[in-house]
Amino acid sequence: MKYEIIPSGGLAEVTADAIVEGLYQEDQPKIGQGYLPEVTTKAVLAELRRREFDAKEGDVYVLPLLGFKQFKYLIVIGLGKKNNYDANQLRAVGAKAIKAANGYRAQKIVFHPDWLRKAKDLVGGIQALVEGIELGGYHFASYRKRTAAEQQKKHKAEEIVLMAEDRISRVKIEKGLELGKLFSEATILARDMVNTPSMDMHPEQMVSIAQSLAARGTNVTCKVFDKAGMEKLGMKASLAVGQGSKHEPRFVHLVYKPKQRSTKKIALIGKGLTFDSGGLSLKPADHMTDMKIDMAGAAAVIGVFKALPLLKPRVEVHGLFIAAENMPGGGAYRPGDVVAALDGTTIEVENTDAEGRITLADALSYAALRIKPQAMVDLATLTGAVIVALGSDISGLFCSNKELKTALVQAAGEAGETVWELPLYQPYKEQNKSKIADIRNVGGRPGGSITAALFLEKFTHDVPWAHIDVAGPVYAEKESKPEWVNGGTGWGVRLLLNYLRNL
Repeated sequence: MKYEIIPSGGLAEVTADAIVEGLYQEDQPKIGQGYLPEVTTKAVLAELRRREFDAKEGDVYVLPLLGFKQFKYLIVIGLGKKNNYDANQLRAVGAKAIKAANGYRAQKIVFHPDWLRKAKDLVGGIQALVEGIELGGYHFASYRKRTAAEQQKKHKAEEIVLMAEDRISRVKIEKGLELGKLFSEATILARDMVNTPSMDMHPEQMVSIAQSLAARGTNVTCKVFDKAGMEKLGMKASLAVGQGSKHEPRFVHLVYKPKQRSTKKIALIGKGLTFDSGGLSLKPADHMTDMKIDMAGAAAVIGVFKALPLLKPRVEVHGLFIAAENMPGGGAYRPGDVVAALDGTTIEVENTDAEGRITLADALSYAALRIKPQAMVDLATLTGAVIVALGSDISGLFCSNKELKTALVQAAGEAGETVWELPLYQPYKEQNKSKIADIRNVGGRPGGSITAALFLEKFTHDVPWAHIDVAGPVYAEKESKPEWVNGGTGWGVRLLLNYLRNL
């Protein structure tokens, strides 16, 4: 998307396909001030009254401005109550506006400045608006052959015009634009990876994408461990998970180091199962269709590293993931097997479909014992139980440290990515006990998300740690949030970027 910033007094000089205005419930509609003729304004207000428009948050109306040459359409968006005005609302406005504009093949769109002036934080407001525009206008069409007519009908928006009152506001708008595009591009990389079929997103491909981020001048390095390297590290648990597939597992260690000396090290860990058939504990067919998404946690970590060289947080960041495919081949690991994690802990495999926590055991142990960070955060599509508990829009947050929890909840709120804390209820550890090994990989159906988190906690070695079970919101079956489109959402990228930036 191309963006242009013009002086707010220059509105009369702009022509475009559509202009976007936002209205509050408390205000009488004041439409078209400074650019619409009085007769057109009266017609617009009459039409809004006819439609019983009361500016509820999320209401969107597209009105054709017949015979008016400056703009073809007026997009009116309800902003709700003024006291709810925040960055998340602006993100929704951007997404709704771009979706409405695409529906009418609008190529150039102007955002009227009046309601943007009320933003307490203009930089953050513009950032959120741009995130909404970019993410709401996202589409994944790599595997679709479109006719020329279909191409013309959809996704035509190409240029956005924003207005600045003065030099200071222009500088803030430029900064917000920069951040909005940066956060969106990182999120879109994660979306693209999740949406790509597993035949083209196997462990080797994930490695290739991670390596591409370690270009000269980025302050990012990438180290990759193949099967032999993982054996040498002692990652026998993860190797067992992937031994039924022709695509061998890989362990990836990304590092970002700021130019300024940093006293903080943070480890971000993502689950990277490029396809999960369930292994020999085979999933039902209808539960297997979307299992290309099982690497969404690792995709989020990769998305974060795309943005870090430009975001430049003053903290050393380590990104870890084990890319593997869980398949029921002749060499597949079996229910009843006992495998050893990097830290020597033995794991009884009761169900081969609880494989993600086994790979995370190796990655968490590596982070805690080799990197020794001040904090670790893992993102994983770990359990279906968390969706039963929290639905498809909310991720479950388990955290061993109050300060870390507070920072992540704040970052989630800024990103518009909702988390809800669930308990690390220690008595439930009994459900993970094994009769023949140190721990077993399933703790039964009751409290399934909690017992999974308690399993992971064993491998954190007292390092402050948070586990975010993202099984619900990483893939959208419906557009329940304005900035989502059907498919991968890139959930977690912006949360983690906000967390690191705030540090």
